[in-house]
Amino acid sequence: MRLSFDIEALRVMVVGSELGSFARAAVQLGRSQSAVSMQLKRLEDQAGHALFQRSGRGLVPTEAGDALLAYARRIVAMHDEAAVALGASSALPVIRLGLPQDFFEDVMPEALASFSALRPNAHVEVRAGLNYALEEEVNAGRLDVALAFAEAGRGRSGELLASMPMFWFGRENLTNGTPEHQGDLPLVLFNHPCLFRQAALKSLDESGIRWRVSLTTPSLSGVWAALRFGLGMTVRTAHGVPVGIRRLDIGLPRLGALELRMLTGSDLSPAAGDFADVLRSMTAKHVNGHA
Repeated sequence: MRLSFDIEALRVMVVGSELGSFARAAVQLGRSQSAVSMQLKRLEDQAGHALFQRSGRGLVPTEAGDALLAYARRIVAMHDEAAVALGASSALPVIRLGLPQDFFEDVMPEALASFSALRPNAHVEVRAGLNYALEEEVNAGRLDVALAFAEAGRGRSGELLASMPMFWFGRENLTNGTPEHQGDLPLVLFNHPCLFRQAALKSLDESGIRWRVSLTTPSLSGVWAALRFGLGMTVRTAHGVPVGIRRLDIGLPRLGALELRMLTGSDLSPAAGDFADVLRSMTAKHVNGHA
């Protein structure tokens, strides 16, 4: 007996997996939870396997469900692109992009603008994230394309786009003898785990310089704001440093470089492949000057 899967049931499966909740999928797709439950049950009947198992109050894929989900993502993406090609503009190809906040001001908007001119009917979802999380999201199929930092020489996946040296940064008028530089060195850092955080602490420890963390935040804009108000110093690359912040050269230990890599899913849709090409070009334009 030949299997035949309902495309909208596959869409429910994909959206529910991406959102981590079939209740949220019901809201996004404009359907009732009972209708979503019926579609999932129909999908299991069509597959002839249990595709989900209960975990707490939610559902998670079984082994068979994981196998079908990988195909479902490709089927839904190709279905929607075919619909757009035939004039059904309500079905838009979706590209899911992840990247560090460092590139929100230049690389991301220019890439989106260029891609929009190339594919005006596509929709891009942008997510900020930590490097390890971005790689996990791409490997799990929840992101199509991502930019992520990696330790120099230890990048295990993706395409190397640039090598970006790290430096110390603080507010414009930070000099030796200011209150910020008395006693233990005050640091403004990202939440753990963070490659910049690890590099800063390792270099200070190896140099025998005492330090303290004055602020921890998951927000890059929060880091820059804290520096402008004299709460301490931080480690970043020279890319995207805002006005009022400068590179410090006050006897602090030298730092290494990080690699910037582009991660892509194993089976990109044509639209996602086009976006990866645009992102690569825009990254070269804006980043290589700082490498």
